[in-house]
Amino acid sequence: MTNDYDVVIIGGSLAGYYAALAATQLRATVALVQPKVDYGFTHHHALSEIGKIAQKLKDVADFSIHATYTDTSEECHISMAWQEAMLYAQCIASNFQEQYSPAILAAQGVDVIIGSGQFQSSPQLAFAVNNRLLRARTYLLASGSRPEIPEIEGLQTTGYLTLSNIWQSFQGTTLPKNWVIIGGIPQSIEIAQTLARFGCSVTLVVKHPYVLPYLDPEIAILLQAQLEVEGVRVLTEKPVTQVRLIENKKWIQAGDKAIETDEILVATGQQPNLESLNLAAVSVKWHRRSLVVNNKLQTTNRRIYACGDVIGGYDFANIANYEAKIALNNALFFPRLRVNYRSIPWAIFSVPMLAQVGLTEAQAKRLFSRDKILVLRQYFKTVASAQLRDETTGMCKLIVLHNGEILGASILGAEAGELINLIALAISQKIKVKHLANLSPAYPSFSEILERTAREWSKQRLNTNIPLQEFLESFFHFCRNWN
Repeated sequence: MTNDYDVVIIGGSLAGYYAALAATQLRATVALVQPKVDYGFTHHHALSEIGKIAQKLKDVADFSIHATYTDTSEECHISMAWQEAMLYAQCIASNFQEQYSPAILAAQGVDVIIGSGQFQSSPQLAFAVNNRLLRARTYLLASGSRPEIPEIEGLQTTGYLTLSNIWQSFQGTTLPKNWVIIGGIPQSIEIAQTLARFGCSVTLVVKHPYVLPYLDPEIAILLQAQLEVEGVRVLTEKPVTQVRLIENKKWIQAGDKAIETDEILVATGQQPNLESLNLAAVSVKWHRRSLVVNNKLQTTNRRIYACGDVIGGYDFANIANYEAKIALNNALFFPRLRVNYRSIPWAIFSVPMLAQVGLTEAQAKRLFSRDKILVLRQYFKTVASAQLRDETTGMCKLIVLHNGEILGASILGAEAGELINLIALAISQKIKVKHLANLSPAYPSFSEILERTAREWSKQRLNTNIPLQEFLESFFHFCRNWN
């Protein structure tokens, strides 16, 4: 029996859209099966941007520049700002919905099928949806994830919000004043800062020693300090043991602290949308709520591939798209491409932004002997652009070998999301740190931080090379005294 499609993509995630459009560009026949899609992530980023603007307006008061408005009530002003911000976020979400609407996708050659379905193995491998059997050479799981809810005593009866419904819950209403956010993931940090900038009192509770478990400790401490400066109360190493509703007030027990709050946001992680797909019937295995895949992104059924949240890890769109690219090419052609995350950056949209690529200092020292590693640091306060924009908080940290090979980078500071892309390119193309040191970036620009940090490599090497120091001193002594 012939196949109807080259690939059937299951799931309406951004990675699914990316893969579907990429398949049509390759002239493959593709079907995209999607349930109702949630565009809450667009609300999140739009509100974060408005929060940044609000913070800037507060900061200009330091320069004796004052905004005026008719109502002198700060609470009323914040309420109006929130309603206007939500209206703006809804407009952005509508634009995304239009961009990925079934009509637009169909015009590009994607067969869009709205609904939920499941795999069947008999009489042959197929995906059943809306009383149709979709037969394809290969399948790509890009069904995304939903919030994972921890088992905390009293949480279900007390009530809580998640990353999927936090913003939609307050459309046309005012924000609660007091918040507790449970969980140390990138989105919890971003939302904590956004809420604080809209005038809320926010407590962020994490069970790890730092705000994020996989961050470089130096960077994590700087980020936590910035959150606290903006009014976010950060409690580390405080597991939440119980939640109670006492006299219409929510109480959380975090470690040895009892916290009263108006609203609770649970942001401890995501779990993949897999349960309804009947994966066991087609021999697809999963472990700890994520699919088992090889480095070619094949599941345990060689005709079924996966990408994005369903295979675990942090929820970063660029990483999911990278996986979608690898999985799609392997599915359509020959399974020869392998994932390599070493040069794939990720970023947290905090202020200042945090971005990372490759190995951290701790990871590098576990893989290489300590005497082979050089750690290069430079602070944003040394950069002219940072001074001009009053964004001096942050640092750039490069991890390199003595021979100049770049192993990784962590950047906390303005434009970190753009700067990390240059480091990622250098790692992927095996460009050594000396070439970064030879940059002559436009002045003033934030790229100056990369040049300044890279120049530390030759400085550190010279400081540890006594024979070379002595030779240079002798050489210049000779030059000064030569007639």
